[in-house]
Amino acid sequence: MNEYTSGDLYGYVRVSARDQNEDRQLIALENFEIPKGHIFIDKQSGKDFNRPAYLHLMNTIKENDLIIIKSIDRLGRDYEEIMDQWRIITREKKADIKIIDMPLLDTTQCKDLLGTFISDLVLQVLSFVSENERQNIRQRQREGIDAALARGVQFGRPRKLMDGFDELAFLFKQKKIPLSEALQLSGMSKSTFYSRLKEYA
Repeated sequence: MNEYTSGDLYGYVRVSARDQNEDRQLIALENFEIPKGHIFIDKQSGKDFNRPAYLHLMNTIKENDLIIIKSIDRLGRDYEEIMDQWRIITREKKADIKIIDMPLLDTTQCKDLLGTFISDLVLQVLSFVSENERQNIRQRQREGIDAALARGVQFGRPRKLMDGFDELAFLFKQKKIPLSEALQLSGMSKSTFYSRLKEYA
């Protein structure tokens, strides 16, 4: 037994690409003395929950277990799906969740009705903000692409798009936009941008 829950402790870590480093999240989990083999790591997008490690975690946890995650965006990116998974974990699985960066999102605290209400309310606000930011990024990408088209940039034969990134990749590779603009439009870090760029080689 541990000081956080009457069940078992688990950690969940997610990075968006295979070459991204998960050390920052793992260091944050060290304070909780999670048993070896109880930390599940996915290296893929948070666009949905069809991730091998996450699915394994969901099949592993039981009532009174606790999942510790560094930040809410590591759980996922989609507002409605985050809410669905939160309900599955806390109500169907009857397990707990602790978000390190947001102490109010800790279902081990305040198990009464008011505590549950506050936790659910904060989750809804944060999930909405996360989803809204994703939509803003897509909008900035679209506006940047439209501006490039207005400048006479030709994209050639249309290709299947993924949030407009392939058009950004094309613009960058053709030296139509600088790296700084590509990073701003994509909302990505430099390392993530170059990692995604490899997919369009």
